[in-house]
Amino acid sequence: MKSNERILILTASYGDGHIQAARSLKHSFERRGILQVQIMDLMKEAHPLLDKVTKTLYINSMLISQYGLDYYGWSYYFTKDAEFHVGWGRYLNNLGQNKLRQTIQQMRPCAVISTFPFGAVPELCRQLGIPTFAVVTDFTLHARWKHPDIDKYYVAAYELKEQLMASSISSDRIEVSGIPIRKAFYESGRMDSSPFSSLTNNHRKTILILAGSYGVLRSNDEIIDVVKNVTDSQVAVVCGRNRKLEHKLRLKYEGEPNVHIYGFVDNIHQLMMISSCIITKAGGLTLSEVLCLQVPIFIYKPFAGQEKENAAFFSKKSAAYVSRNMKEMAFQIERFFSDPHYAVEMKRQMQLLHKEAADDFITQDILSSIKQPQMVLQ
Repeated sequence: MKSNERILILTASYGDGHIQAARSLKHSFERRGILQVQIMDLMKEAHPLLDKVTKTLYINSMLISQYGLDYYGWSYYFTKDAEFHVGWGRYLNNLGQNKLRQTIQQMRPCAVISTFPFGAVPELCRQLGIPTFAVVTDFTLHARWKHPDIDKYYVAAYELKEQLMASSISSDRIEVSGIPIRKAFYESGRMDSSPFSSLTNNHRKTILILAGSYGVLRSNDEIIDVVKNVTDSQVAVVCGRNRKLEHKLRLKYEGEPNVHIYGFVDNIHQLMMISSCIITKAGGLTLSEVLCLQVPIFIYKPFAGQEKENAAFFSKKSAAYVSRNMKEMAFQIERFFSDPHYAVEMKRQMQLLHKEAADDFITQDILSSIKQPQMVLQ
């Protein structure tokens, strides 16, 4: 049954995680009959030139950090505990405000949801009497997410709830929901592995390497050379939309039957499901997808910032292997495949962290909240 609620979801495309989380929420609303749902990349629409520059700097920072110039990591930790209303925080809070005001006046949403921390959102929405909701898309909490005018937070783990409570956010304004991921990952029991029959028919253990569209997983060649020699195994490498990396790896490993190179894979959940383990970066959304499928994960040299903090969180929970160099990663993988106990224990820890159907939980909770009289701010 269709509903008249109008929902505005704000996001940003610094990596794919924020966008994917927004899309998952939109699809969940639509399944509930809420069809007036708009996703808006606020920075891109409000400040297109600044958006392009900052995204380029973000991507380049990941690529050149291995040479010691990690300006993104430096800025992340420099502002991690900064107050939202002082210094750069005051400037950042004004970004996108005019465009957001214009969009709200045109759409008149019942609620505004952010999957990326925009300081302008809670302040403006408070003035206009619209409830705001923040969906934190990492397993760590940066100061940019914290704002007293946000009506409700949705976080990945209880530790983040504790951190928000320590910042004077009341417990009833925080839900430990998990991070929204695509519905396909919850349908693993009905997955069809036929698209990857070349991997499943030879009865070898598949080691999946998610290289990333920007080639941000470091030392792809070295990683492949290390893991391709694991007994009774094969390697599947996903390059995303990085055609240059895909072409390079196809040339190098042409003729090696146990190394399979892929470009963009739309049904990545199926490939992940048939894998014995996954080597990847530590993005919040990717980690949530892996938690859902409970496939053991190896994180190699995570980038400073939220990925390093995500990796530290998973390592502390014994839900991932994290390595600082190739020798350490090689040792971890050899030990993992030599003793099935490691896989069993990691899957057990992953199951403890996983939150089922975060998208549906969040959308249902938001709809319930906006129907309460005290949530409608006047």
